[in-house]
Amino acid sequence: MSNSTRSILITGCSSGIGYHVAHGLQKLGYQVFATARKPEDVTRLQQEGLESLLLDLNDSASITDAVQKVLKLTDGKLYAIFNNGAHGQPGAIEDLTIEALRYQFEVNVFGTHELTRQIIPIMRKQGEGRIIQNSSMLGLVVLPYRGAYNSSKFALEALSDTLRLELANTNIFVSSIEPGPITSKFRMNSYKMFEKYIDQKNSIHKQTYDKMRKTLLKEGPVMRFTLSPESVLKRVVHALEAKPPQQHYYVTVPAYVLVTLKRFLPHRIMNWILRKVV
Repeated sequence: MSNSTRSILITGCSSGIGYHVAHGLQKLGYQVFATARKPEDVTRLQQEGLESLLLDLNDSASITDAVQKVLKLTDGKLYAIFNNGAHGQPGAIEDLTIEALRYQFEVNVFGTHELTRQIIPIMRKQGEGRIIQNSSMLGLVVLPYRGAYNSSKFALEALSDTLRLELANTNIFVSSIEPGPITSKFRMNSYKMFEKYIDQKNSIHKQTYDKMRKTLLKEGPVMRFTLSPESVLKRVVHALEAKPPQQHYYVTVPAYVLVTLKRFLPHRIMNWILRKVV
């Protein structure tokens, strides 16, 4: 099957990784359905030449509607999905309300799961498919004050690993991308969640939050070895075209380093290193 007949649905395309991957795959000849949560972003993506439609991972009706619209445009087929849509919820575990944790999981886990469930029967019927999860190195190694995001990505990793076992006798492959620090609006969007859900003034962690706020609001990279979204595009292309694709794709140096350290260092030393990152 040539790229021109391969269709892919991508979530979270308003900016960052999803935006660049959508444009990159379209240039390579894929039929790209770039979805976004806000109507104004869908309009902008359409004006840029992408086939774009609404898809809110926190809305079951929106997910079903998007899938049905895509299937009408592809004669009931869909070669791949790139589950990229997600957000971060900073804050100490003891400051996380159940509402904050629930919303983190609604988008990063439950919405992604619901979309994937609707797509799998289509892939089974056509006899092939690629499911690509934009996970995180924080789905493999935790960092402090990111407990909601850590746990959502660990959950996504577990669902993906299990799905990979259950699809072992099919021609449907599941790959996880582990980006690490990538240039995007992720920190700014995380700051909005931080302000919305965390009672910073009355927290025992107030001093740490003051430092976090500066990091979240800083423009440009805050960590060495930060890469552009194009670096993720290369891994997505490999996950789409390799026979078979890799199960995990590490993108940045920090992702490689943290995963390697976790594998070989004693827990106490590893925890000491992780506590230094805020």
